[in-house]
Parts: sequence; structure tokens; C-alpha cells
Amino acid sequence: MSGQIITVLPKNAGTRLDTFITSAASQHSRSFLSNLIKSGNIKVSGQIKKPSYKVLQNDTISINIPPPTKSVLEPQPIEIKIIFEDKDIIVINKQPNFVVHPACGNPSNTLANAILYHCPDIEGIGGELRPGIVHRLDKDTTGIMVIAKNDNAHNRLALQFKNRTVKKQYLAIVHGEPIMPSGKINIPITRHPANRKKFIASDTKRSKSAETAYKVKEKYGDFSLLQVQIKTGRTHQIRVHLLAIKHPVAGDAIYNTRKSKEKEQPFELTRQMLHSYSLGFIHPKTEKYISFEADLYSDMQNFLDKLMEKRLSI
Repeated sequence: MSGQIITVLPKNAGTRLDTFITSAASQHSRSFLSNLIKSGNIKVSGQIKKPSYKVLQNDTISINIPPPTKSVLEPQPIEIKIIFEDKDIIVINKQPNFVVHPACGNPSNTLANAILYHCPDIEGIGGELRPGIVHRLDKDTTGIMVIAKNDNAHNRLALQFKNRTVKKQYLAIVHGEPIMPSGKINIPITRHPANRKKFIASDTKRSKSAETAYKVKEKYGDFSLLQVQIKTGRTHQIRVHLLAIKHPVAGDAIYNTRKSKEKEQPFELTRQMLHSYSLGFIHPKTEKYISFEADLYSDMQNFLDKLMEKRLSI
């Protein structure tokens, strides 16, 4: 794309420059291209124009994309389980106790740092040498994630998540046995009024719609294994929704209301028993549908084994 020249056709005359260039260079985000216009890296017939400039027939638009700048993130040799990788994406099975992206309290040792180390061919996102995080899992939720390695992959994947066309399925070990073997939970979610780190299922003006479907895969007496599919992707959605139907995720330090039951078990849970086991989407380059599955981590598998042993011994 760098050094490319595009001539404005009659049908595009009168279009805003940022709108026109976003359509012509769809592998990049509108904000990134708008910044290129403002910095003078996109010119109209050799002149710097504002993003709001209305292009004219036969205008020549020159595009110069400078090399990506060095990220503030430092590559770190942290072990990750790679399921699939090519020039555009990397699919991993995220381990527990692993933050996805640096934030307050976690400036390093994150998945983003690990990806930079394991993917030296990363092209960068938005002009910066960094991985394209298009979705996240909670620190202690394990399982499958897809990360973009370039702008085109990032934009196309982000659009699929926005349009809710990505197929995401989870496994959750919950307290109790749901009366219905399957069901849908359609309760809006909003931030907790007193604890900003928590969310609640409540229909208020600030709530966002949320939809979760579940199916009981196995019952173990005090616990059940659920297959969960989410249509929306709200923060803590599965954990909040399962609490709302009185079957909180086992081991959940924030939303678990039945910790006493866990103390009665011959094992200790150190995290919520929630795993993203399946992810399906359209590949951003080949445009073919692909799907992946991620094995359970040993702690969750061991928990299931212990539950099975206990059930068989009764």
C-alpha cells in the first residue's frame, strides 16, 4: 500500500477524503487512515488535505504508510500453547492466571508480551508493532483465543466479533443441577453500582443486552458441566448470567455464592472452572470458515475426574 496512487473516479467525486480512502484501503482502520491524512502521509494531487475534504474527479490520492513504530510492549519469553499460526493470525489455548493485555497492576507478563516474543513476523496494528487483540478472556478463564498479526486481519476479525458472527462455545462447571437440560438467558448486564469491578444482571437504562445459551452435558450431584454459547460478549457475561439462574461457576472468587460446598470437596479450586473450548470464524485472508478446539487445562480436567470418581463411588 505504501507509495500507491489512486485516481478518483466520477462515481466517487464529492466523497469525503477519509471515507474514500477507508473504502479504498479497507485493510486499515478509519482512525489509522485519518491519522495518516492529518500527518501528511496521504496527499491529494501532491497537497495535504483535511479528512473532510471532498475529493474531485481525477484527483490523485497518494498513500505513504511509514514503518510501524516500536511498541511500548516488551517481548517476553512466556510459554503459550499455540494451536494454529500463519502470516495473519495466531490461535492459542490461554492458560489460567494469565492477563491478556497490560493494564494497571499488570504492566507486563501478559499474553500481548508473549505474542510479541513468539511472533517476530508480526506486522503491527495501527502503525505500531503490537498484536491485534480482538477479544479477551478473564485472567483465570482458560481456552481458545485468536490474535491478529496485521491491520487487515485485525479489522476483519473485529468486524466479525462486532456483527456477532463468530461462534464461541465454553465449558463451565457450575454448582447445582439446572432443572431444564437446556435454556437461554436473556438478561441485560450492567456494572455493579457499589463495586466497579463487578457486573450484575439487571435491566436498567445503562444495561447492555446479553444473551447466553446453555446445555447440560453431565450432572455430578452438587455440580454440573454445562456447554455454554454466547451471542453477545459482555464483560463477565457467562459468570454473571449463570449466577442469575442460581448456578454460579465453581471456583469463581467474585460471583460464587456457594463456596461452602467447595470446601466439602476433596480438592481445592484456585480459579473459576470456565474454559473457552471452541471458536469458529472466517479467516481474514482466505475468507474460508475455520474452527478450532482447545483442550481443558489439567486443573479443570482433574476436577471433572474427581467429580466422576465421587459419583461412581456413591
